[in-house]
Amino acid sequence: MSTTTKRVELKGLTSFHTLNNDHHIPRLGLGVYQVPDGKETEDAVLWALQMGYRHIDTATIYGNEKSVGNGIRKSGIPREEIFVTTKLTEDDQGYDSAIAALNLSLKKMGLDYVDLYLIHSPLRGSGLRKESWKALETLVAQGKAKSIGVSNYGVSHLKELLATNPKIRPVVNQIELHPWLTRPEIISFCESHQIAIEAYSPLCQGLKLQDPRLVKIAKKYSKSPAQVLIRWSLQKGHIVIPKSSKKERIEQNADVFDFEISVEDMDVLDSMNENFICEWDPTTAP
Repeated sequence: MSTTTKRVELKGLTSFHTLNNDHHIPRLGLGVYQVPDGKETEDAVLWALQMGYRHIDTATIYGNEKSVGNGIRKSGIPREEIFVTTKLTEDDQGYDSAIAALNLSLKKMGLDYVDLYLIHSPLRGSGLRKESWKALETLVAQGKAKSIGVSNYGVSHLKELLATNPKIRPVVNQIELHPWLTRPEIISFCESHQIAIEAYSPLCQGLKLQDPRLVKIAKKYSKSPAQVLIRWSLQKGHIVIPKSSKKERIEQNADVFDFEISVEDMDVLDSMNENFICEWDPTTAP
């Protein structure tokens, strides 16, 4: 049975998703995980923004927040037109330390606020998760984060957070997601609670690009396997942040709005799940 029941309106890089707080997040963004600090990150951010991207995703633990900020400034694009995400690392979880961590991130990036601040993972346990969320709510009240959410949260972590009756509900859960890891339970729970799904490692870190089923579909649409994977996520209604520091790849990753994967081919991609995890899986943490 097809799981592609929603119809998502996609209008190029200007396509956005409306979060549960009525803020808008561009559906396609640039991720900079594992991109070295310095010129490589600056150039990637600058190229993406020049090409029309308006969504940049970084994290404290990536060590490249300063370069992200430099790239944004070099672009000359007004700050309010760019959606910037960073994340609270495990070492900074806790109320006071979380507030201090975002203040430091903002200083590194040279920004007054981020559009989205995420708890990077649930790994530090229930107590620190709850303290961190209260800190994120305070950061929203201070105007330093427009929206707040989580990353790598499983259903149990989301239930725990919602059970605290938070002043602000998470707008996003950013998780590893691709046809070989479809996470139906997490997606179903998030959708039922108006928590947007944001897909990281949508290209499965390149590990599955030669899958013959994917290659066959890519040839049918005269697209690359990577472009089909990005389009699959977009058609599923996810927010997608493929990572690259190569100019041509950044451009190719955005060239996914001139075709539509058929229901039949979406079903083939949907059927490929094998719970394949590229790197880590904090969603199962206690």
